[in-house]
Amino acid sequence: MKNIRNFVIISHIDHGKSTLADRFLELTKTIPPEKMRPQFLDLMDLEREKGITIKLRPVRMELEIPNSKIQIPNDLGIRHSDLEIPSSKFILNLIDTPGHVDFSYEVSRSLAAVEGAILLVDATKGIQAQTIYNLELAKKQKLKIIPAVNKIDLSQAQIEKTQMELAILVKVPKEEVFLISAKYGTNVENLLKSLIEKFPPPKGEEKKPLKTLIFDSKYDPYKGIIAYVRVFNGKVRKNDTFYLIQNKIKGKVKEVGIFKPDLTPTEELKAGEIGYIATGIKTPEKVRVGDTLIKIPNSKFQISKLEVEPLPGYKEPKPVVFTSFYPENASDYDLLKKALEQLKLNDAALTFEPEMKESLGRGFRCGFLGSLHAEITSERLKREFGLELVISKPQVSFKVIDKKDREIFVFSAADWPDPTQIKETQEPWVKLEILTPPEFLGQVLKLLKSFGGNQVGSKYLSSGRILLIYEIPLREIIVDFYDKLKGVSQGFASMNYEILGYKKADLVKVDILIAGKKEEALSMIVPRDKAYQEGKKIVQKLKELLKPQLFSLPIQAALYGKIIARETLRAKGKDVTAPLYGGDYTRKKKLLEKQKAGKKKLSKEAKIKIPSKTFFQIFRS
Repeated sequence: MKNIRNFVIISHIDHGKSTLADRFLELTKTIPPEKMRPQFLDLMDLEREKGITIKLRPVRMELEIPNSKIQIPNDLGIRHSDLEIPSSKFILNLIDTPGHVDFSYEVSRSLAAVEGAILLVDATKGIQAQTIYNLELAKKQKLKIIPAVNKIDLSQAQIEKTQMELAILVKVPKEEVFLISAKYGTNVENLLKSLIEKFPPPKGEEKKPLKTLIFDSKYDPYKGIIAYVRVFNGKVRKNDTFYLIQNKIKGKVKEVGIFKPDLTPTEELKAGEIGYIATGIKTPEKVRVGDTLIKIPNSKFQISKLEVEPLPGYKEPKPVVFTSFYPENASDYDLLKKALEQLKLNDAALTFEPEMKESLGRGFRCGFLGSLHAEITSERLKREFGLELVISKPQVSFKVIDKKDREIFVFSAADWPDPTQIKETQEPWVKLEILTPPEFLGQVLKLLKSFGGNQVGSKYLSSGRILLIYEIPLREIIVDFYDKLKGVSQGFASMNYEILGYKKADLVKVDILIAGKKEEALSMIVPRDKAYQEGKKIVQKLKELLKPQLFSLPIQAALYGKIIARETLRAKGKDVTAPLYGGDYTRKKKLLEKQKAGKKKLSKEAKIKIPSKTFFQIFRS
């Protein structure tokens, strides 16, 4: 165990985390040069297209240091004899983590499985909100932090300023902040060797009973659910009988192995290591992220005799954005259910439950940590499972108090109660923290004012940046606030938020009608004073996005049956008189009247299908 180092790289989105992981893979020769590609650990096409990490990804690397003279900090209560390194070969277990706020739960799970973290900051952008949030998460886990400034090769890099800024944040001397270029590999080898010196080896004993923490999982049709684990004590081999403490499930180990980064079988996993266990279990809900896996003598062992304390698990993430997914083809309902169950295995923040609407059929109401999380999930369902979906407007959960003083939580506009039964409506608010350079302060304040935020404080940081603290309704920031913030600040401002609770609000339901038919998936809950503005905005956007039909298409917004906004999509032009080469006007008139009657009939009978990608285009307007 003295030769093992378990660590993560944490940073704000687009600060070069995946590129640094590439350099580590090259230096340790984990990936052959002919197979190497940029952002190697970002395996999903979606990650490459959007340039962000979505899923945590573990990888095991090995590094041999000739004439090793590694000095391990002796602040861990380890005996001096145990600090001697028997060989110069080190096992480095890296967990690559996302940087976007919507995927912060992935980061928290990774931190519980390691002892150290490299905190990476872009020299051109400096410290950002998610940098501070991730650092606080790492401190709570009592991890050793190594700060590093990346992208020093760029002409616009503010190296000295960012180095000092990061040193103050982490509370270390300026000289201990590494200056690197992950793109060109500058100083990366020194950073890699430094983490061996500075990160402590894992604690634990092989001779103790097995105790492992499940930090992620995936589904395999042959091996069942594959649990990604950190072994804290003991060791585990193929054919061992295991027991999941929280879910009270027994099973037999089908395979154990490590991440190279592909799943690579080994004889055993022992204390201090990160690897995987193939459980053979085919039911997704039986293996939970955060559960503790232990070993028992056999499947007939009396569990009541066990006196094992489970490892600290993870705080269950609370979804804040709700969207309903319905299959376009009703027969795909079971496939959608199976797909969501499999995604839930490696996305513990996803929640879903069945729901049924008369106009949409059977589907699922899904909970997410943000609108990007919802968008990524819908795209994965389409690409990985071939599903075409009808997607409702992303919505927060509202609280309604009825005339009998009962509290009702509403997760979609379709469930909004009869207005005559409503006594009071409430919506969730958040504490929003925005970090911005002074030159963009005016534009950021103007943006916040347009979204109805209340300023509760501000701080001038030693780096010269300004931290703005606002309270704002959650519904205002879940869709396109982040994109607009980046736009007004040229990418330099950043944000983070936490839920405060529910506050009173005057809310109403706005229905959207297309060709006179209510489109339940497009209904929305908005403040009464914004009903016309929001209704007008969505009908205008629909007019732009929907394809012209053979008849004129009315698109309307209605508030409790009263039309408050309307747009008309003109019919496709078709000259039915073109084939005529002569004759009097009555022949043309007859054809035109026939066309008119046909269009009228079509407009009554036609069912307009809205492509799934159109929904997110509408809500990102």
